[in-house]
Amino acid sequence: MSDIIDVLAGTPDHLAQLRYRRPEARENAQLSFRALFEPERPGEFPVAWRYAVATFVATISGSARAGQFYRELLSEEDGGEALAVDVDKLAARGVSAGPYYDGGFVTFQPVGALDARLAAAFDFAHLLTFHPKDASPAAIGHLQEAGWGEDAIVSLAQLVSFLAFQMRVVHGVAVLAGATGHAGEAVPRAAGVRDPGWRPGPRTLVPQVVAPAGFVAHSLGWKPWLKDLPKEDFTPRHIEALIKPERIGSEYFRLLARDPEALKARTLTDLDIFYNTDGGLGRAERELAATVVSRFNGCEYCASVHQARSKEEGGDAEAIDRLLDEGVAADMGSAVWSEIRTAAVALTTTPPALSAGNIERLREVGLDELAIIDVINAAAFFNWANRLMLTLGEPDVPKRLR
Repeated sequence: MSDIIDVLAGTPDHLAQLRYRRPEARENAQLSFRALFEPERPGEFPVAWRYAVATFVATISGSARAGQFYRELLSEEDGGEALAVDVDKLAARGVSAGPYYDGGFVTFQPVGALDARLAAAFDFAHLLTFHPKDASPAAIGHLQEAGWGEDAIVSLAQLVSFLAFQMRVVHGVAVLAGATGHAGEAVPRAAGVRDPGWRPGPRTLVPQVVAPAGFVAHSLGWKPWLKDLPKEDFTPRHIEALIKPERIGSEYFRLLARDPEALKARTLTDLDIFYNTDGGLGRAERELAATVVSRFNGCEYCASVHQARSKEEGGDAEAIDRLLDEGVAADMGSAVWSEIRTAAVALTTTPPALSAGNIERLREVGLDELAIIDVINAAAFFNWANRLMLTLGEPDVPKRLR
């Protein structure tokens, strides 16, 4: 299969060659698609349902080309065309704008070929797409009550979060290639309900944590809302997926190891985006983009990690602290950092608002095309990472810092 991001973005040859400068990121973004949409072991999350969720997410996000791509794949599955018609009906009601952080849950009922279990997946997908900060153990309980098992919930969260990454890289590369990037009229936020009636279930974990008071410049712990894969159940396949075997000590990585192929591809994508220093954007600036996205999406855990990494790489500590304290409108201390911040925020909105003007201003402050691709990759990736952290568990202040 051709590289999906390049196909959807209409990437010209010279930009495709620049994307090859991050070969592990490019290859493993493609492998992430295969792991999540063409798995050898789909389990209780059928391939047709995976395409249905992707069609729904792309459509409600305003990504027309991605929506058509996934709809065509869905239509090729047995019974897929009938299911696609039902997805179209629900997606039309789910179009919205984000991120937002104050409730307003949009929920969906079974219709036609779309049963209660898949309708619950659409509820969860809408939450992840527009307001993952509003996630709670109740959202996991809702999936479990509808019949979703732990492995399938992890795969569903990975799939929706991966789409947030994929569609933003597509959008960013297309704008870099010359597309206008204008979203047209502002998309109104879909009407929702304050309490959708979801509750934690018998299998839902509700950990006792001390939540951070806000965005902090120190380390945080993280506790999951569903059971991770026990260490004794790890096979060589699961160990390989960790990339670093010592990660078996992390509840987060043990949880994501429930879908080992997706975990492995995601981790390798991450490492190349942030640690491949063959030209392009500096490490501090890549970590800045990660911190900006995390601040905007409301992910205290990710922001705490990546603000520290930006500082360690020589980033402006005072500017980063202002970002944590004041939000994404803070004074970033330099024109370069200001434009990286502005571009990362624009790419993080749903639908993405990154425009030709953003690209031009990045060029004006000295970024070449490879550096701009690094901004796009870093910002897009943390729209993946934040959604996993926010919707599968919650941050916890370590005892030594309480």
